Amino acid sequence: MRPLTDDETRTMFEKLSKYIGENIKLLVDRPDGTYCFRLHNDRVYYISERILKLATNVARDKLVSVGTCFGKFTKTLKFRLHITSLDFLAPYAKFKVWVKPGQEQSFLYGNHVLKSGLGRITENTNQYQGVVVYSMSDVPLGFGVAAKSTQECRRVDPMSIVVFHQADIGEFIRSEDTLT
Repeated sequence: MRPLTDDETRTMFEKLSKYIGENIKLLVDRPDGTYCFRLHNDRVYYISERILKLATNVARDKLVSVGTCFGKFTKTLKFRLHITSLDFLAPYAKFKVWVKPGQEQSFLYGNHVLKSGLGRITENTNQYQGVVVYSMSDVPLGFGVAAKSTQECRRVDPMSIVVFHQADIGEFIRSEDTLT
């Protein structure tokens, strides 16, 4: 477990800023302590500094995981968010999409959000902006990328894709044997 390099930190923070903007500093300096990001086996973990000090007593090759997995670096050094980061991203999300109850199950099966299933969308959402997807009862379901801006969503046909699926809470069930 090691700290992220400058390039890794920049890549990860650019990805996070698509979803939560400048609220990244709220993830690190929390009222309940200081948190940090650490890399272990190409995965980035979000961990309290207090627990990090305790984890130094475990050998690197014996350590499986510590903290919350925020995502992983691919072989091409791109950062991919995991669904486990949703609980930390959702409260700070700048752009949100609410889906109708009928569209929830479709989204949780890994499908994109169609205009017919769109309940609400945050004003001034740009095209290709990272969004957190909520149910109409404000339960975070996952995250994706806006396929259309807020203004375009108003005048597209009902079968058009408005949010590209990236991750959802249904992944725990669909990919439980490959999700580590």
